[in-house]
Amino acid sequence: LFMKQLNIDVKIVKAMLAITAVLFILPGFVFAQERLSVSAGIANIRSGPGTKYDVLWQVEQYHPFTIIEKQEDWYKIKDFENDVAWLHKSLLDKTEGVITKKEQCNIRSKPDTKSQIMFTVEKGVPFKVLERKKNWIKIEHADGDIGWIYKTLVW
Repeated sequence: LFMKQLNIDVKIVKAMLAITAVLFILPGFVFAQERLSVSAGIANIRSGPGTKYDVLWQVEQYHPFTIIEKQEDWYKIKDFENDVAWLHKSLLDKTEGVITKKEQCNIRSKPDTKSQIMFTVEKGVPFKVLERKKNWIKIEHADGDIGWIYKTLVW
């Protein structure tokens, strides 16, 4: 009888551990999948969920963020440098955006390292994704400049 009781107790503990693990992993997984980009020309990034909070910095259109929390109409966001702040949901949409994460990124005329360099940008420049071809991404800046960038140069 003692062994049966012990066996049941072990099964209960294992089930509780499994449920706990799912509860911790699932919310992170759901939010980690949601990535949105700034739809406004310029957006104020704030220290808290409301206009009464300080503006920490501003970002351009297409700046991508990962959503880590939602509080009514405000989203807690994380950027490519792991900075965390708040942004109103009306300033975001599902447009696929990328941002340069390296200094001096070459934007090329074709998806090939031998093609012409159209322009070069520094770290932190956001772009809209137009197309993907193997390891290359065709991008467009808010000012209309278009070109191809190698995928390891962006987040």
